[in-house]
Amino acid sequence: MNQLEYICGVTFAPFAPAGSFAKESSKESLRTMKENTNANFIILVPNGLQETPQSEEISYTSPATMTDDELKGMIEYAHSLGLRVALKPTANCKNGTWRAHINFFDEDVPCEPKWSNWFASYMDFQRHYAAIAQEMGCEMHIAGCEMVMSEHREREWRQTIAAIREVYKGTVSYNTDKYQEHNVHWWDCVDVISSSGYYPLNDWENQLNRIEKVVKAFDKPFFFAETGCMSTEGSPMVPNDWTIQGACDPKGQADWYRAMFEACAKRDW
Repeated sequence: MNQLEYICGVTFAPFAPAGSFAKESSKESLRTMKENTNANFIILVPNGLQETPQSEEISYTSPATMTDDELKGMIEYAHSLGLRVALKPTANCKNGTWRAHINFFDEDVPCEPKWSNWFASYMDFQRHYAAIAQEMGCEMHIAGCEMVMSEHREREWRQTIAAIREVYKGTVSYNTDKYQEHNVHWWDCVDVISSSGYYPLNDWENQLNRIEKVVKAFDKPFFFAETGCMSTEGSPMVPNDWTIQGACDPKGQADWYRAMFEACAKRDW
């Protein structure tokens, strides 16, 4: 297995709209984050938007998405601070539906939206930012996030990764969702396996046992491209549920992180 340089990372200002990264306060925030967390890696997340889960066109040039020049400026600044940078262009739905539910008929049907059209737009979206990653010397390109209902489209995903590699020569990954690591059958075409690690406080060993089988089968490095737990009472048992309401529970949050780090530290992968 190829070794992956240790990632102590933070996703910084995901889905930042146009104008955000042009502000001096954004750079100040990044600098403060690095100083206070000892992070050595950040993930920047350009926002691609489609109207609904069944829309075929992904837009990345609206005011909802940072401009290319802003993004390049932030990458350059992050590198000046000694941070490694990954780009993770991520598709979202304007109507608020979680991206995991983007889905179409498995077979093309006349007058209905199609996987073929959507993947053409998605490849364009990914290649655009892969070219920026190459130009700016980014250390990783992550080919999207939590696209659960699309992941069985193995042929199209292999084509997407190949299209990214045509313009980006660095490390390529893909961020699947929690509980889905074993359902992606094309990990061989990326360099690094990554997923969203929102597992209950008392279930880390069980989930890492499951993930380990995938990592060993594909002989790839692994990291959690997302993970976390809110400081809300009840969150440690369902850290992926952002709708939980309740009292502030910083101890519960700390206990969750401690359980995660202790469980992960036992695994050499």
